[in-house]
Amino acid sequence: MEQRVSLITLGVADVARSRVFYETLGWTTSAAADAEVVFFQAAGMVVALWSRARLAEDTAVEDRGGWGGITLAHNVRSPAEADAVLAEAEAAGATIARPGAETFWGGYSGVFVDPDGHAWEVAHNPYWTLADDGSISLPGQGEP
Repeated sequence: MEQRVSLITLGVADVARSRVFYETLGWTTSAAADAEVVFFQAAGMVVALWSRARLAEDTAVEDRGGWGGITLAHNVRSPAEADAVLAEAEAAGATIARPGAETFWGGYSGVFVDPDGHAWEVAHNPYWTLADDGSISLPGQGEP
């Protein structure tokens, strides 16, 4: 198996509502989107929105509700950009779980939670390389 992630599907209660939330953040919906599933191209991967119940059924897991032990991240180029993204998310309907602040590891981050409870960390990591297209490289791993 190659070391990569191609697609992240977020299980949502209301696909239309979630679509509006992400489009309000400035994300562009793929032409392949419809009323049942929405796709967004996100640099070299895809993020999808689909019914939480149908996703659980398709994945053959029991949906116990609540947080699923996963946090998504959106890396930015500066602490000021992190604060701007957090403000955009709040204006679009997100809840700010943790405002932007300096971190114990030497960066800066905050967290917003989308209308379906998916946590997004917005972080500036001065030790990672963030390319113009938003792709990221770990130290010693070369350019994206």
